[in-house]
Parts: sequence; C-alpha cells; structure tokens
Amino acid sequence: MLKKIPLAWLQLTREKTRLAIALAGIAFADILMFMQLGFRDSLYYSNVRFHQSLQGDIVLVSRQSTALLAMKSFSQRRLYKALDLQQVQSVHPIYLDYTSWKNPVNGVPRNLLVIGFNPESKILNLTGINQTNLNNLKQPDVVLFDKTSRQEYGPIAREFEKGKTVKAEVRRRLVRVAGLFTLGASFGADGNLITSDVNFLRIFNSRQRGLIQIGLIKLKPGVDSNFVARTLKGYLKDDIRVFTKQEFIDFERNYWATNTAIGFIFSLGTVMGFIVGTVIVYQILYTEVADHLAEYATLKAIGYTQKYLLTVILQEALILALIGYLPGIASALFLYQQARAATLLPIFMTLSRAFGVLVITILMCFTSGVIAVRKLRYADPADIF
Repeated sequence: MLKKIPLAWLQLTREKTRLAIALAGIAFADILMFMQLGFRDSLYYSNVRFHQSLQGDIVLVSRQSTALLAMKSFSQRRLYKALDLQQVQSVHPIYLDYTSWKNPVNGVPRNLLVIGFNPESKILNLTGINQTNLNNLKQPDVVLFDKTSRQEYGPIAREFEKGKTVKAEVRRRLVRVAGLFTLGASFGADGNLITSDVNFLRIFNSRQRGLIQIGLIKLKPGVDSNFVARTLKGYLKDDIRVFTKQEFIDFERNYWATNTAIGFIFSLGTVMGFIVGTVIVYQILYTEVADHLAEYATLKAIGYTQKYLLTVILQEALILALIGYLPGIASALFLYQQARAATLLPIFMTLSRAFGVLVITILMCFTSGVIAVRKLRYADPADIF
C-alpha cells in the first residue's frame, strides 16, 4: 500500500488550491469537534470537583435532590442514625446553598455557592483547606474565598494576598475573608465560599438548624463501602439516597449528561462537526475522481481492478486526514487556552481526546472516499473514449 502513496500524493498536490481548501475544511471540522468535546468534558469535570474533594466513603442526600445545584434538605438525624453500624467511623453534616455576593468594589451582586460544615473536621481535600484556615472559620462571620472564582466577584484574592482586610456582603450580611482555597468555577457556580456550619446559619438565618443537604460518612479502615452502602439503603428510610463516593460523582455527571440540554448540545455539535467534515472531504474527493475519470478508466482498461482504484482514493483520504489534523489540533490547543483564561473552566487537551479525534478524522475521510469512489464503479472505458 505504501508503494502506491506517490500516485495519491501527486493527484492531491496537482491542484494546490483544492488541497488547501480540503485541509482547511478538515481542520475546521476537527476544531469544531475538539471544542465541543472539550466543553462537554469540562462541564462534567468542573461539576464534580466538589464531589471528588470529599474525604469520605459514603454520601447521603435527599431523595428529591437531582444535582448539586438542586439539593433538597433532610434531617441530620438520618445521618447520625448511620452511627448504629459498627463499620462507621464518623459522620459529617454539610450545608449547601446558593446566594448573592456583592462585589465590594462596584457593588454588583452575583450568585455563588456557599458550603458550610463543622471546622473541627477536615472533610474537603482542597488546596487552602488547612488547619489554620479551618480554625479561622470558628470566628463569627468569617469565610474562605475560592481564589479561582471569576473576576466579577471583585479582586478578593489579590487584595487578601497583599495583606489587606477584605470584607463583602453575602446575603446582606457583612463577612470577612480569612483565607483562600481552590475549587474552581463550574457550570453551576462561578464562585464558591466555605464557612462554618454556625456562620452558614447566620448567613441563611431563615434556615433551620439540622436540615442539611449532604451527609458524609467516613468508614473504618478496611471496610467495604459498597457493602455498607447496601446495608444503609435497607436501614434508612426511603426518603434518603445512599451513594458511595464514586456513585455520587456518577450521579452528578449523569444529571448534566442526560437531564440538561447542555450535554446533548455538545454531543450534537460533535456529530455535526463529523458530518461537515465528511461532506467537505467528499466534495474534494468526488471532484478529484471526476477530473481524473479518463485516467481511471484507462487504468481499468489495462487491467487494474476497482479494489486498486479504491485503495488510491483511500490513500488520498488518509493523507488529507493526517495533514488536516495537524492545524486542527494546534488551533484547538490555542482556543483551549483562550477559553480557559476567559471562563476559568478546566478546558484541557487530553491524550484520549486527541487520539479519539484523530481516529474520527480518519474515519470521516475514509467514509467520504468510499462514497466518492462509487462513481468509478460505473466508469466504462468504452463510454469515456
């Protein structure tokens, strides 16, 4: 097959303008697929970073909860009931809610996620959640601010790192930033705060103590979390969902993938990129076949088979796929960097995505080649000459 590549290459390079258009079309299709897949994966990853940071084995949520942005409350007595099992080491109630943060510079409000828990327990594995910051949370009206929140919240991290006292209004209550942590923006929240359970209830003064959104359970070393989760499902009432940590992550990811339009739109955009690329390559290869129909008919007349001609066209398709892929992935890397800086979302190139799009590109070009070569099946040398 490699010995026949020069014929395919000579045919492609004969019309350099046509070749450039074909490569631009393939690169465009690749960029479209890369961006759609990148946004989709950043959607899934950004919305489960909180879940992944939980330092626990089992998670309890209300049966009515559908995702982190739509958590319903339940009584923490359900959580403490899990202490009846000897495999359970400790339990930790977590409060969650969204509220308004007022930019201390321009006074513009913007919603963010507030997380409240007992600072005596380190239940989040995040940069900045250290003992010093946890001790600071024991003071009244003190919060930790997510340094990777969007700039619309104000220069909070920059001012704090300069040693200045940073205060802002949260739900019309003045709070002081006593530390920074790193969680990151998501499609559900552009910013995040962490505070103690006591301060949380001060901010949300209409909330009833003991009605929590998440119950985190730590098990004793060596205990099978799946076994304990199954036991708790039968032990607790039906108004509670019991997840292992991985199941809780999958629960959130599945919500964004199947219950929202965003996941569908990104997947549809990927399919559209494939279709656009297939059409562009087909038009190029079809024109290539039509322009050289007499030459192909001559080859058939002297004994070359349809299989040989198909091989030549597929070689052209492979060359187009490989060369067109290079500017596509280079442009995607640049656009990922720009989108990451603009949105603070975790949009990164992964090896699996890079390889996957390459395979899709080759398949896209091969599909176009197979369709285009059908014209040769009916090319009769006698009719042409």
